Amino acid sequence: MASAVARVFVRGFHVSACRRALTPFNMPAMSPTMTEGGIASWKKKEGEAFSAGDVLLEIETDKATIDVEAQDDGILAKIIAVDGSKGVPVGSIIGVIGEEGDDLSGAAELAKQASANPSLTSESKGVEAPKKADAAPPASKEPEAVKSKSGQESADPAVGQRVFASPIAKKIALEKGIPLAKIKGTGPSGRIIREDVENYKPAATTVSSTLPTAAQFPAATLPPDYVDTPISNMRRTIGSRLTQSKQELPHYYLTVDITMDKVLKLREVFNKTLSEKDQKLSVNDFIVKAVACALVDVPEANSAWLGEVIRTYKKADISVAVATPTGLITPIIKDAGSKGLATISAETKNLAKKARDGKLQPSEYQGGTFTISNLGMFGIDHFTAIINPPQSCILAVGSTQPKFVPAPEEERGFRIVQSMNVTLSSDHRTVDGAVGAKWLTAFKGYLENPLTFML
Repeated sequence: MASAVARVFVRGFHVSACRRALTPFNMPAMSPTMTEGGIASWKKKEGEAFSAGDVLLEIETDKATIDVEAQDDGILAKIIAVDGSKGVPVGSIIGVIGEEGDDLSGAAELAKQASANPSLTSESKGVEAPKKADAAPPASKEPEAVKSKSGQESADPAVGQRVFASPIAKKIALEKGIPLAKIKGTGPSGRIIREDVENYKPAATTVSSTLPTAAQFPAATLPPDYVDTPISNMRRTIGSRLTQSKQELPHYYLTVDITMDKVLKLREVFNKTLSEKDQKLSVNDFIVKAVACALVDVPEANSAWLGEVIRTYKKADISVAVATPTGLITPIIKDAGSKGLATISAETKNLAKKARDGKLQPSEYQGGTFTISNLGMFGIDHFTAIINPPQSCILAVGSTQPKFVPAPEEERGFRIVQSMNVTLSSDHRTVDGAVGAKWLTAFKGYLENPLTFML
């Protein structure tokens, strides 16, 4: 079962007056930030009729797989973006639909036009197709391929010549490090399109006779075996957003050790009672609650930089980082400050399971005012985390380990405590160092005296 259900169905584009209504079916935007997605699978076959409420297809977003339902009755006349298609821009045509009694013979022609016309396929991710003045020049004005001394054609255009490519083709080429000048375009007027970049294979380089061949290299210098794994939509989005965050946000870090003895004892007491209900509290449940309480005391940390304003939230919607097979996702414990430990525990477990199964609804991971990243269960004692914009803070939580601390009142002069290391990453535009320190002090106080949760 998919993570969410989207009701998307648009009609209104007629092929001709003689045919009834054949309508291009565009890639829908399943969230405000979605720019592209994948086709997991079509649930209807070409020529198959469907009714309102039927699932037409499953779409893969950067976070989950979502069902798309029909709002009206109709027929799936043509599938353009087949199962397994990746990186399909929002707004591009992925199929053709019609009504009962429609002449479906025009579906193939409409699909052909959609594939050939960038303005129809919205290849540029929602950006309008280039105007005529910006379109590729006529074939007669295109520079001829430069001949090399060996008589073979070179893909390099003359210096100063413009390379015409769609925005998505430019983006992919930049990510893969492929020079556009080396690619032969198959689009209108030689325009380079997505498929040209994805299908590009560099030509074999001629090795000078003065250089050793591969067979002459020692075995130790040959490239090792490797496996290339295609980048998922989620992984691509994570890479883009975290790179932007690290480059644009002025991060600073504050670290503190917290004595967890009282939390561990209180957790043990609670779990003896909850075991009868098949429930069990984790240390992370106490951390979520303590974060929410500290945000009430220091609301400046519960904020977001929005360019012209700093928005301070009245409720603590805590994003909890969860590792999944396809990447990191942060489901949200909404208004955590108003919830008890048992409720927080149940919600966290449920959301984590849905995240790993790819069944989170957009409302369950979009938003959040503060993020927790806990690697303590992996034995990591200290690390720093990258802020999840537009949030101002993220808390990196390490493992709890025994530690010697001075204790002059004891005969030995020391005692052993269970200590947990945490590091707060803050956006200096919204949270000054003193504010970050004040928040960490409040957070530390709640965990070292967890009975204050009950007050």
